[in-house]
Amino acid sequence: MTERAEQAAGDVVMGRIGQAVMLHHAGDREEARHRFLGLWGEIGEDGDPLHRCTLAHYLADVQDDPCDELAWDLRALTAAEELTEDRLAAHESTLAVRALYPSLHLNLAADYAKLGRTDAARTYIRRARRAADALGDDGYSDGVRAAISRLEQRLGPGGGGPTGEHGWGPPRQRP
Repeated sequence: MTERAEQAAGDVVMGRIGQAVMLHHAGDREEARHRFLGLWGEIGEDGDPLHRCTLAHYLADVQDDPCDELAWDLRALTAAEELTEDRLAAHESTLAVRALYPSLHLNLAADYAKLGRTDAARTYIRRARRAADALGDDGYSDGVRAAISRLEQRLGPGGGGPTGEHGWGPPRQRP
């Protein structure tokens, strides 16, 4: 019975995160940030890794300061590293932990690029590209792959890999 109660509580937290995400997407960034921070205060640094990963990921998106955005994205990555397949499957049976990493690494690469830390950005974009093998064959995955390619192009030589690698981007021209 305790396990069921904990699972139900977990669903409530994910539901509340989802409500704040909807506020953010509707343009109420300040209220979304307020709700996310309230939830973070409830679950804390030692809370459920799924909740921390998800919440930190979205908290990064509502930050005004790029350093704060980086700090939240690093928290999301740390929580993901603590997340087990069983815990993630209890929430979303079709998702594997390794499928979270392309987006998490991509976000960190973008954060470092904003901060002018190109070497760190290139390190994380390479990690995102390598981790992208775990992505599925759907619209979300295609979007992540496209974002990886765009950031690689912005970072220039050494950004991660040649355009078209893994079948991403336009096909190579034949001589």
